Amino acid sequence: MGKPVAQKILEKHLVKGTLVPGKEIAIKIDQTLTQDATGTMAYLQFEAMDIPRVKTDLSVSYVDHNTLQSGFENADDHRFLESVAARHGIYFSRPGNGICHQVNLERFGVPGRTLLGSDSHTPTGGGIGMIAIGAGGLDVAAAMAGYPFHVPAPKIVLVSLTGELPEWVAAKDVILELLRRLSVKGGVGKIMEYGGPGVKTLDVPERATITNMGAELGATTSVFPSDDVTRAFLKAQGRESDWSEIVADSDAAYDEVVEIDLSTLEPMIAQPHSPDNVVKVADIEGKPVQQVAIGSCTNSSLKDLLTTAAVLDGKTVPPGMSLVVSPGSKQVFEMITRSGDMAKIIGSGARFLESACGPCIGMGQSPPSGSTTLRTFNRNFLGRSGTKDADVYLVSVETALAAALTGKITDPRKLGKAPKIDLPGGFLINDNMIVTPPEDGSKVEVLRGPNIKPLPKAEPLPDKIEGTVLLKVEDNITTDHIMPAGAKILPLRSNIPAISEHVFEVVDPTFPSRAKQEGGGFIVGGDNYGQGSSREHAALAPMYLGIKWVLAKSFARIHKANLVNFGIIPLTFANSSDYGKIESGDGIRVENVRGSIEKDEPLTLINETKGTEIKAEYDLSERQRQTLLDGGLLNHVKKAVS
Repeated sequence: MGKPVAQKILEKHLVKGTLVPGKEIAIKIDQTLTQDATGTMAYLQFEAMDIPRVKTDLSVSYVDHNTLQSGFENADDHRFLESVAARHGIYFSRPGNGICHQVNLERFGVPGRTLLGSDSHTPTGGGIGMIAIGAGGLDVAAAMAGYPFHVPAPKIVLVSLTGELPEWVAAKDVILELLRRLSVKGGVGKIMEYGGPGVKTLDVPERATITNMGAELGATTSVFPSDDVTRAFLKAQGRESDWSEIVADSDAAYDEVVEIDLSTLEPMIAQPHSPDNVVKVADIEGKPVQQVAIGSCTNSSLKDLLTTAAVLDGKTVPPGMSLVVSPGSKQVFEMITRSGDMAKIIGSGARFLESACGPCIGMGQSPPSGSTTLRTFNRNFLGRSGTKDADVYLVSVETALAAALTGKITDPRKLGKAPKIDLPGGFLINDNMIVTPPEDGSKVEVLRGPNIKPLPKAEPLPDKIEGTVLLKVEDNITTDHIMPAGAKILPLRSNIPAISEHVFEVVDPTFPSRAKQEGGGFIVGGDNYGQGSSREHAALAPMYLGIKWVLAKSFARIHKANLVNFGIIPLTFANSSDYGKIESGDGIRVENVRGSIEKDEPLTLINETKGTEIKAEYDLSERQRQTLLDGGLLNHVKKAVS
């Protein structure tokens, strides 16, 4: 029986376990990436492991999230990141060099390698045939220390592509169509592997757009084959020697198959407030739009910006329309400047932002109150834009441009003949904003500002846990709900006492004060609790506030792992109907916690308020259970080293 691409790469990196779906495996990690919103904490955790130099083939620290320097905090973090990278053998991508996923794809990604990143959109690397996985910063710190990455072995789903995209239909519409069909839970426990004759019609930037938003499916990762298209991209980047062919065998076996005829697709749009609330653009045309934003790690490639220039050339955005554009990397920015395409975009009335995540992560460009904004981003969660009552839609570059020119949601096929965009045979190569670490960094002083606080310490799991249910929430609670992003909160990522004041701010602003008053407590959730970003602060800050367990119908993969990493038990209802038997304010007692987890036995939650009992389960490996007993992954790793 033949093998899929994902299986071939995983088998070469398998350290422990077998590729039986659902069973925990451990894989060797070749490369890591961090960004500045997660990186400071990841490197503080790495330092706590007392490893002098990273043990990966390549680790890169990017500054692309917290670039708005309205106070000293972000600037201090950047200084820390540059110095800690030099000390420990990590490449440093300076502010202005671009978005981590875009730059990593251009300059560092290698087909067939594994990449672990402290950002949920790390699967962008699957666009050139990598197994690229998003994880919490502590998992990335452990990988830099030489530890394998543990993850449930995923099912491998073939997304079989046939045909070719029509005019004005983009790769973004492919992934939006998948989200429409499968939902934000449809990829949980799965790798989405793209194959079929339609793959050859998609270039690497298009493939990367699709794998990037596989994160919104909840997938472990997404991957394309490494073929002649991949080779041409790497050759244009001056890295043809990094290429190797990795394609699925003709008789490869898959756990599931999804078929998409590219030629039948239409422009799609994700409505508020979820990436899977997808309909055809033609079905909701006409709604007035006040803001359009083009960029993010999903749609800021050279091809995206050349398309933007071609469509806007000689035109002007109408009054009342704000159009902002963010190139994904310095390479893209410099190339459109030299070619004159930047002038075409500026001439239309668009505003350029720096090569960074910017408005996608809530860093500036919040839309007006009650407005409609179309964005080429990957998430449209409530409040993420910085304006809670704004309607945020996710679209392709083409659909965004149609709205920018007409002032309303418009099917881009009404714009006439679509421009034909060809990528150059060679990209501008200038890595002067990437700092190579010295061979010996032992003498480098690590610079710490006053906003960088010590790591909170987790204690080993107690045998008895009692307290109050502080909050009960519904299905699909995201990490944005738990730990918001934005210009106000992101600068506090290295200050857990300060950032913990914002836990569940968009759901219940009283949560932090009540947690401190009660001395901690518990959270009850619905299905897919913790979907979205990989931000470990959504587990770390609740741990600091004394949260001991979260009881939900089901969990998103990364958040579940982060809860374990910080010593919080991720419990699920043995009977989902019991969700209605526990409420906020209920007093709960759990006996024999350590003994039950040591023996892998269910826990009994005694609801002392209602006089009832609820059976709670946990689907955890032996390693994860021991991690909980030790009080989290950092304690577990230090115990293993000593």
